[in-house]
Amino acid sequence: MVFIIVTLLLGMGNFAWHRAVLESGHRMVSDMPPESRRTFRLFSLALEFLLLCGALYAVRLGHTHWLWAYLGYSAINAGAAWLILKRKI
Repeated sequence: MVFIIVTLLLGMGNFAWHRAVLESGHRMVSDMPPESRRTFRLFSLALEFLLLCGALYAVRLGHTHWLWAYLGYSAINAGAAWLILKRKI
């Protein structure tokens, strides 16, 4: 049960970082045409949701190594979001 909760909390963090980047006004996002930006937003959030569902499902079945993989993915997301939000990229 603890593994499921940790995976869910990581997923919430991923969505928060994702939203922060999309709303940051960074040139990478703001230079996109509005229609492309909407499509990108929907596609990227759907992909984020599918990754979370897959990780939760795998962890629920007892494959705890997927928690570690999702933790690594979350760490990369957090680092990238920090770089983008701090305008280091």
